[in-house]
Amino acid sequence: MPLVVIKGIEGVFSAAQKQEVIKKITDTMVSVEGERMRAITWVLFEEVKSGDWGIGGKCFTAEDVKKVQAGG
Repeated sequence: MPLVVIKGIEGVFSAAQKQEVIKKITDTMVSVEGERMRAITWVLFEEVKSGDWGIGGKCFTAEDVKKVQAGG
């Protein structure tokens, strides 16, 4: 039974976006393993507190991600 863990910065993804990610990851795993695995495919979306995520030696916040999403 597969377990997929996704980590994201708190405050970046809406509940609907997290649900979409979980559905699509499940669909992807099922496409590899077969439909019988759908019921036992676990996907965890864990949120990390904004500012507790580091990239390139710098703390990364929800606001930083939103700037990137906006093209800035």
